[in-house]
Amino acid sequence: MKNMEARDIVLSLPQRFNPEKAEDFAARVHLLLSGTGGGEFTVEIEDGEIHVEEGLHGEADCKVRTSAKTYVDTESGKNNPTMAVMTGKIKVSNIAVLARFIQCFEKLQ
Repeated sequence: MKNMEARDIVLSLPQRFNPEKAEDFAARVHLLLSGTGGGEFTVEIEDGEIHVEEGLHGEADCKVRTSAKTYVDTESGKNNPTMAVMTGKIKVSNIAVLARFIQCFEKLQ
């Protein structure tokens, strides 16, 4: 996990994906991660499968905007995700979709 950039973490989502937790859930999430090591990504969950692509594709059910550093700190457990959203470090267009989306993944090791 040491020195992973936000891009690396996003692209590793398929390895942490738990299809059983994604049962009856479908969503397209756009991640807009600014700064060094970031980028724009589309993560789609449908029919118990996940697809991650660089770039923004299709219409998102939820958009998440933050800095690459904040994303890394949140994924690695350094930041409390609820506080990051409440303080505006992470901006989310649909918190209900994001909450369900997050449950589909194992924690970053």
